[in-house]
Amino acid sequence: MLRELGRVLGPDDRVLVIDDNSPDGTGKRADELALELGYVDVLHRERKEGLGPAYLAGFRQALGAGAELIVEMDCDFSHDPNDVPRLLDAAEAADVVLGSRYVPGGGVENWNALRRLISSGGSFYARMVLGVPVRDLTGGFKCIRRAVLEATDLDAIHSRGYAFQIELTYRALRKGFRVQEIPIRFVDRQVGGSKMSRTIVLEAIWKVPLIRLAALGGRL
Repeated sequence: MLRELGRVLGPDDRVLVIDDNSPDGTGKRADELALELGYVDVLHRERKEGLGPAYLAGFRQALGAGAELIVEMDCDFSHDPNDVPRLLDAAEAADVVLGSRYVPGGGVENWNALRRLISSGGSFYARMVLGVPVRDLTGGFKCIRRAVLEATDLDAIHSRGYAFQIELTYRALRKGFRVQEIPIRFVDRQVGGSKMSRTIVLEAIWKVPLIRLAALGGRL
């Protein structure tokens, strides 16, 4: 994945790998590749705290390094590295660009019917509760402009699972930032297990209405 990214990124672009003390040797392998590939950095975290805190740590490091555009993505080829330039190009006219599975031209591969239902149903549920037109609120492939993160109270985001993706995009919309969706094909990983769990699903179910209430009360 890191080598593939190196082929599509510009000379000043960098890749940050976030390792939450993975027991499978991911952190060690990432360090080896960072020594080999000059554009790779690795952020080691002491323990697993969920997707949200890991991304927030990565955002803070990227902002501290002066990044103007930040792309978040999975490193297991579920997200195609060749789509990264498309997201960056779209960011010329948008503040947040979402790689969307649920707009015309987008889709998923290698998912069973239940996983498709949970994902598409979750995005539909969040869209209805929050009252926004975004079709893929739970996706984790997005490009975010620096100004969006600087205008967002990152310390106030406590979502740990896919609710984090929903909350981050919703906060950007509430701030008046331009959000655009472009179609992508999401391919489920062939090795390893999915991050999806009952805890993650339940968090999204109860968290989304709380986010909406916070917005209505002027607390978001």
